[in-house]
Amino acid sequence: MSTRSNATSSSKAESNPAGANPAAAIDALAARARACTVCAPHLPHAPRPILRVSSSASLLIVGQAPGRRVHETGIPWNDASGDRLREWLGVTREVFYDKTRIAIVPAGLCYPGTVKGSDLPPRPECAPLWHPPLRAAMPRIELSLLIGAYAQAYYLGDKRGRTLADTVHAWRECAPDTLPLPHPSPRNRLWLKRNPWFEAEVIPVLRERVGRLLAAGDNAGTAHQ
Repeated sequence: MSTRSNATSSSKAESNPAGANPAAAIDALAARARACTVCAPHLPHAPRPILRVSSSASLLIVGQAPGRRVHETGIPWNDASGDRLREWLGVTREVFYDKTRIAIVPAGLCYPGTVKGSDLPPRPECAPLWHPPLRAAMPRIELSLLIGAYAQAYYLGDKRGRTLADTVHAWRECAPDTLPLPHPSPRNRLWLKRNPWFEAEVIPVLRERVGRLLAAGDNAGTAHQ
């Protein structure tokens, strides 16, 4: 794979001890993640890790970290950025929040706070601690969307480009299991204007890939009923 999503055998054992039921195992793992307080001394508020996972999800969305509104509501991508992301994907809110199909695990699970009106980076302790076991507990993930520089830095490492635009422009090198994207924040309007190739070239591929993936999941679900 082109990402660092391959977990160690010890992480796999932790995510599914003694061959436990996959759904029960990932629910237990998610509960531990939601109870995490590792970064508490560095956060402006009490920790509130936000993630949505299931053992049946085929699409993984890795963003940056929850913003203030997401922290307050407990719902990931519950803001203007989420509206644009759903438009990019071509999915409804109902589909987007169906965790049996779409998993959401940001690079930082908790709201890191702001400085001068800008969100701080995700806490660096978070992704190495939680992404390997969570990813190992989701064996049906076929496509990971890496949204923003922090998600790309963690998963792509030195394979990312000099700039975010370079990384996203080289999306074919990450195919077929990974797709780097810019952040859909309204603050990135200028970036989108300066890089019209993104909406012209990448968005159609993104929608087609997500559409086929989710449709295949629906068919698989029907076949097993």
